[in-house]
Order: sequence, then structure tokens, then C-alpha cells
Amino acid sequence: MRESDLELFFLHQRDPEAVAMGLVPPRARGPFHAHWIENILGNSQVHVRTITYRDDVCGNVLSFPRDDLRLVGYWIAKDYWGRGIASAALQAFIGKEIERPLHAFVATSNLWSIRVLEKCGFYNVELRREFDEALGRDVEESLMRLD
Repeated sequence: MRESDLELFFLHQRDPEAVAMGLVPPRARGPFHAHWIENILGNSQVHVRTITYRDDVCGNVLSFPRDDLRLVGYWIAKDYWGRGIASAALQAFIGKEIERPLHAFVATSNLWSIRVLEKCGFYNVELRREFDEALGRDVEESLMRLD
């Protein structure tokens, strides 16, 4: 992953349909870049890779620690949905990620992402319904696990 990829990641995270599916509100440019530089690229405990398709940057995949869990996440630009790119990228990434178990939070309404995680061996371990401050409403998420 290169810092020059951040501007494309910024644009990807602003797509309204992707935001609705992922339940991750978009950040403004300054806070987005600061978050990535300080909390992701500047953190040795975060492992991140750029996802490319035919030499185009189309997303990212990462793992990071939170609350005694090792979490994974990914983001694919809308133009690349439905091509198996997310499944292939996540499978390749977890093949190199040695720590287990891995976990992922996914909105229960995001059936595509649940399917990607299941294809890669994740399974549901817990459903959570919580108020999300950033979204200003309750959200239901599945905590999925890969042993």
C-alpha cells in the first residue's frame, strides 16, 4: 500500500450506496487522510494492502487490533463489485495473516459482504444491536470469526 493510494480510498468511501451497505459514514478529506496516516499507516500493528484489478486501485484490505480481537476489514470501489475481487483479495490476505482467530464485524443487511466472509471461512459468532453515534441510529452487526 502506498500513501498515494489514499486519494482513491477517500473517493471510494464517499459512495452513498457503499456507505449504506457498510454502515461506515464517510469522512471529510482532511480527517480521512489524518486517520489513515496516523492510525493505519503509522501503526505497526495494522497490516494493510491495496487491492488492484488489472493495474487499477480498486480497494484495500487490512487487519488491526481492537478490544482483544484481531479484526479484518476491506473496501471495494463500487465499479468493481460482483467480480469476485473482494473474495480473492480477502482470501489472499488472510493466507498471509498468521494471527488467529481473525474477526470481522459486518452489517447484517450487507448480504454481499457476509457472503464474501463466509467464502473465506468466517462464521457468525454473535449478533449485536447497538446505537451508532456516527450514524445516529441503531445498527445490527454480526461478529464473524475465522479460526
